[in-house]
Amino acid sequence: MTEKTSKRLFLIDGTALAYRSHFAFQSRPLTDSKGRNISAVFGFMNTLFSIISHEQPEYLGIAFDTKAPTFRHRIYPEYKATRQKMPEDMADQLPILQETIQTSGLTAIEMEGYEADDLMGTIAVKAAEEGYEVYLVTGDKDFFQLVNDKILVYNLRKSAADPEIMGSIEVKEKFGVLPEKVIDTLALMGDSSDNVPGVRGIGPKGAVEIINQFGSLDEALNRMGEIKGANRKKLEEGRESALFSRQLVTIKTDCPVDFDSSRYKLKLNDAGLREKFRELEFHSLLRYLKEEEKPAQKAEYHTVSTSEELDKLIKIIGNAGLLSFDTETTSEEPMLAELVGLSFSVKVGEAYYIPVNAFELTDKEIPLSEFSWFGGKAHRETSYILSKLQPILENSHIPKCAQNGKYDINVLSNYGIEVQGLVFDTMVAAYLLNPGSRGYNLDALSEKYLRITKIPTSDLIGSGAKQITMDQVEVAKVSLYACEDADCAFRLTGLLRKEIKSAELEELNEKVEIPLIPVLAHMERNGVALDKAFLRNMSMELEEGMILKEREIYRHAGMEFNINSPKQLSEILFDKLNLPVIRKTKTGPSTDIQVLNKLKAYDPLPALILEYRSLAKLKSTYTDALPELINPHTGRVHTSYNQTIAATGRLSSSNPNLQNIPIRTEMGGQIRKAFIPGNEGWKILSADYSQIELRILAHISGDPGLLESFRKGEDIHRRTASLIFNTPIELVESDMRRAAKEVNFGVIYGMRDFGLSERLGIPRKRAKEFIDSYFQSYPRISSYVESTIEKA
Repeated sequence: MTEKTSKRLFLIDGTALAYRSHFAFQSRPLTDSKGRNISAVFGFMNTLFSIISHEQPEYLGIAFDTKAPTFRHRIYPEYKATRQKMPEDMADQLPILQETIQTSGLTAIEMEGYEADDLMGTIAVKAAEEGYEVYLVTGDKDFFQLVNDKILVYNLRKSAADPEIMGSIEVKEKFGVLPEKVIDTLALMGDSSDNVPGVRGIGPKGAVEIINQFGSLDEALNRMGEIKGANRKKLEEGRESALFSRQLVTIKTDCPVDFDSSRYKLKLNDAGLREKFRELEFHSLLRYLKEEEKPAQKAEYHTVSTSEELDKLIKIIGNAGLLSFDTETTSEEPMLAELVGLSFSVKVGEAYYIPVNAFELTDKEIPLSEFSWFGGKAHRETSYILSKLQPILENSHIPKCAQNGKYDINVLSNYGIEVQGLVFDTMVAAYLLNPGSRGYNLDALSEKYLRITKIPTSDLIGSGAKQITMDQVEVAKVSLYACEDADCAFRLTGLLRKEIKSAELEELNEKVEIPLIPVLAHMERNGVALDKAFLRNMSMELEEGMILKEREIYRHAGMEFNINSPKQLSEILFDKLNLPVIRKTKTGPSTDIQVLNKLKAYDPLPALILEYRSLAKLKSTYTDALPELINPHTGRVHTSYNQTIAATGRLSSSNPNLQNIPIRTEMGGQIRKAFIPGNEGWKILSADYSQIELRILAHISGDPGLLESFRKGEDIHRRTASLIFNTPIELVESDMRRAAKEVNFGVIYGMRDFGLSERLGIPRKRAKEFIDSYFQSYPRISSYVESTIEKA
């Protein structure tokens, strides 16, 4: 965080921030319930408010480029010509972003003929002259030229929590020259991202050396005879290009724009933004706004702490037409969670909380039965409370609703209570209504549907290293929080039931999703047993394999180096072995898995690196990590089966992900052997639909060859291999079948020659031959694919 002064102006490069925000979510775009991609808008506003929250600037402005050509385009039509066109899904978001900024009350500036850089430069200089300390929020090195004792560059790096604030000294350390020499240095080295030519053959290092030696570009041009080596000829030939490039890289500081401090005074329209964030479903950003002044809502929340109060509550909830229930515990992991309290609601605005650790129980009050928590006796108060609640919780005729009820069902199951009668889950319902949403937690749903800003969990237990557990929080605070949870879940059930009915999702919700919850809960509780000795031995094998592979890598590289260091590996691959650079990142040539796979064709070392990485991943992710996840009470691993993660509707598994255990490699396949039957004499049964997607494809495409194969009971992948390799079916080998399987499943999901070549590690030409042969073998599939695309 920067040191606060009363006159600080933050100028944000809005166009750059919008691009950065859009691409940050490229692998998993954020969409709202209308299906709109709002990644750039969310990322932009999240970053903006993070800066405001951390820095609390008094003045702030946001500069944007326009579509109109600038003076640079007029003198050099090729300016920025190498840049890719703005992605369409980003362009669609710009009006939403501009509308959101306009609603915010913040000042946005743009002017045809000038870039955001020039507007920022002009305003920065004028503000600095009036005594303001100016922070240029950008990652663009061009802005280094503006830095002085009043103007600083504020580079976000990863976040506003850890900015890189650069004055003259920092610019010199990072760029190699002082700010006043940046323009001349850029003129020599050029800028490929903006298509600024510079001097051919002179890169950043050479440019810095020349400018530091002569002090300026003009002086270097006047004294070219003193330049040693190849740079002299380069500069002689590139003299005009250098002077021209200097015009292009110079940020204008005399644009026709005034600096009126009142225009940049930070005054947020919290009420307008609150409505806008709700509309865009940016519920997590509401925390940055002032709390809404709401009319006092009638809410009767009660703490139940005596047996008399509990008896009254039993009568109320025992006759409920719908009972909302929730648990407060010591852990997010249900199989480790100890009960802290329970909350209930049977009507809007009314809820009750029972704290098990602050319940007054006299000596005369004996628990009706003993309750245990993983074999250990629960304390008397917990046993007493649960003995009273058990008949209600296990009564299937009392309909119940909850938010993420599977968690509460598992927690209560730890104490021997099997919850019955769950008829609605607000988290599951919200997922069915909008499976592409970013989250379905109770805070977001309450904000979206009820306009209620709930008490954040972090207000009670904190976050990070200083986080405590709920049993350490003052009972009155937990009671209010827990009652609010039960109340909101009750309110949401009423609303979401109507939405589910309106969307014609009742049958899916009531016949599939809700009945699935107790099944998944039971599966999670059962867990899976692990052969720890097997994993320990396998970990040692992997360690030995890594050591042998390490030696092989060193021998081939001709030296020892840190294999896990991208920088050192890059030096070996591209400097020592002179392999081609496939892709560059901000820190240098990429050495990721895709790059190494391509480099295998040039040298054996990349393949060795990939083999080493594969062994290292198996060791760290599975053989070493899985035993650490064994529950100390049950001796098993308990994954979570998620109903509301995958937008396609399929289940996912987490902590650990048991659906992603590798099988392709021999060593990876071995890991599955570590999962064993939990009891002596038991077996693990593997049941799977046989090529279900291909059976559906055969039905809807009507392809006679595919239909005949299924009717004969043939191995469809073996038959496909026989056709595309022109080989008798009995001579099809396992590698041929694997290739055919990739084609069978890949082609129906749009995979083409490039994707198949990557998957199988074969040339694109060969992959195309496979696909062409496949469509010749199954012509009706080809016509089905083409007609579907045409229809879409």
